[in-house]
Amino acid sequence: MARLINIGFGNVVNSQKIVAVVSPDAAPVKRMVQNVKGTRLLIDATQGRKTKAVIITSDDYLVLSALQPETIARRFAEIYDYEDKGDVHE
Repeated sequence: MARLINIGFGNVVNSQKIVAVVSPDAAPVKRMVQNVKGTRLLIDATQGRKTKAVIITSDDYLVLSALQPETIARRFAEIYDYEDKGDVHE
């Protein structure tokens, strides 16, 4: 079952497709974004705000988010922690 993570402003991403959440400041990440700019592989979910995180998916999509990578990672962990606590194994 797909688990969706809120990446800001009502935008969500399938958590099972996320490979990495990285800062957009590193030169290699900037190059990756520039290489896919103008294609369908770049999804801008910043709502016009500054990009603070780049989400890389297993399908080679890059999703730009205005949330910090730490915030997205915390939301990711909360989803899986919640599910783990809901599973009762006796």
